[in-house]
Amino acid sequence: MFTGIIEELGTVDRVEHGADAVRLTVRGPLAVSGAAIGDSISVNGVCLTVVERTEDTFTADVMAQTLRMSTLSDAGPGTPVNLERAALVGGRLGGHIVQGHIDGTSELLAVTPGDAWRVLRFSLSPELAPLVTNKGSIAVDGVSLTVSTISPATEPAQWFEVSLIPETLTATTLGKRTVGEHVNIETDILARHVERMLALADAGSRRSHS
Repeated sequence: MFTGIIEELGTVDRVEHGADAVRLTVRGPLAVSGAAIGDSISVNGVCLTVVERTEDTFTADVMAQTLRMSTLSDAGPGTPVNLERAALVGGRLGGHIVQGHIDGTSELLAVTPGDAWRVLRFSLSPELAPLVTNKGSIAVDGVSLTVSTISPATEPAQWFEVSLIPETLTATTLGKRTVGEHVNIETDILARHVERMLALADAGSRRSHS
């Protein structure tokens, strides 16, 4: 479990391709400090398990399904990544509950600069659009953010916006994202539970009337 508060900007050190998986080595001295084999570290919002470690790097296996769903398939040596260690029980929850189980990717559609912030607009697939609400929480490349604006439900191409303060722009990879790039998205777990409950309730209602 994570909070979406990025602890460190790391870099991909090495990528080893297998038949249906990738072994990823990431350099992040803070993230790896105190880490043991089997611990979880969020890499751009994807929960990965440490299988090897050195003083300032850790290695994790990324399965084919994760590669298909995330931007880690495009990672190579030198790629910057957002890193967060698993949350400590009893600590402050500075962001929101982030599982590290991403729902897919979104494309950066527009960047609007402001005096002290920057507004980023991202695409939303039809499957994820119902799970994102105005002023709700969302994790973008593992960063806990508040949705500042969403597209009207009548628009055929759905999107959402987030407003980034200077700290977020400098402390995460989002400050260097450009239009056309893709990011990992994890919607709010509460929204996913509600969607499942409504789907089951609707299915039960249909059975009772058949």
